[in-house]
Amino acid sequence: MREPVTGAGLRAVAESSHDHPSPQTSTRNEGLAGTRPVGKPTRCRRPGDRYNRTVTSRPTLVVVSGPPGSGKTALAHTLARTIGAPAICRDEIKEGMVHASTSTSGLFTAGAADELALRTLPTFFGVLELLLRAGVTTVAEAAFQDRLWRPGLQPLGEVAELRVVHCVVDANTAWTRIQRRWESNPLRRAHADLQNPTDHPLRHASFDRVALDAPLLEVDTTDGYQPSLPEIVSFVDKTR
Repeated sequence: MREPVTGAGLRAVAESSHDHPSPQTSTRNEGLAGTRPVGKPTRCRRPGDRYNRTVTSRPTLVVVSGPPGSGKTALAHTLARTIGAPAICRDEIKEGMVHASTSTSGLFTAGAADELALRTLPTFFGVLELLLRAGVTTVAEAAFQDRLWRPGLQPLGEVAELRVVHCVVDANTAWTRIQRRWESNPLRRAHADLQNPTDHPLRHASFDRVALDAPLLEVDTTDGYQPSLPEIVSFVDKTR
């Protein structure tokens, strides 16, 4: 059994440690892994740095668009579940803002350019950019019309592969869906898509679909999906 070190023995150990410091605690750069000169600052890495070093392929941004009532939200969530990706929906972001901004029912009045609609746009694009720069393939859904949405979508093509899925349906079917949605879902009060029915056919026909330099697939959602869901998945998911 080793006897405890006391008195002069302790002083000898302390002096020996001082004269011969351990390599693990050395402050000099002697070529040992994990050591650096005293005073040299450690660089703070941004969240995207590690992704840029380890991921060689870019994520995919699936842009699901179409006029109100065209079935784009249902398709976006179905695609997201199928390929294993988040679905970021513009209307759902606004509904969350309404939930946080009103404490009494009826305080918020939706309009084409109401305060929350204006706040939703930068929030939507900010979330998309955050996910894509982290290497997350993402499904984005909104009524993307060219003049308003292309300036925000186009720069995302620098960090992601773009795929555009445009939903189409006739004006009568779209209007029936809009009415049914308003009757069954109180959250639709956050949006201004239920307008004068006599103006709906013109608004539907004049929908200015977003024009991006990216592959585009048109999907008829009148009765199921044409082309079929597996064909849509094959179009948007480059790993399949």
